[in-house]
Amino acid sequence: MNFPSDAFERLTATALQAFLSVFIITDMGTAEAGLVAAAAAALSLVKSWVARTTGTSGSASLAD
Repeated sequence: MNFPSDAFERLTATALQAFLSVFIITDMGTAEAGLVAAAAAALSLVKSWVARTTGTSGSASLAD
């Protein structure tokens, strides 16, 4: 898998998981849950960029 599609897959999954977790478990509204999801997705993207240089070449994973 190449880096852009790998990172996008991880970013999307993280955002969806964060949104659903916050929206379902707490009493936050959609906008607040969306902000939490966006922050989680941004952190996921940062992690993917770090993993690109330290993990398997061309992947967004820290695992080798």
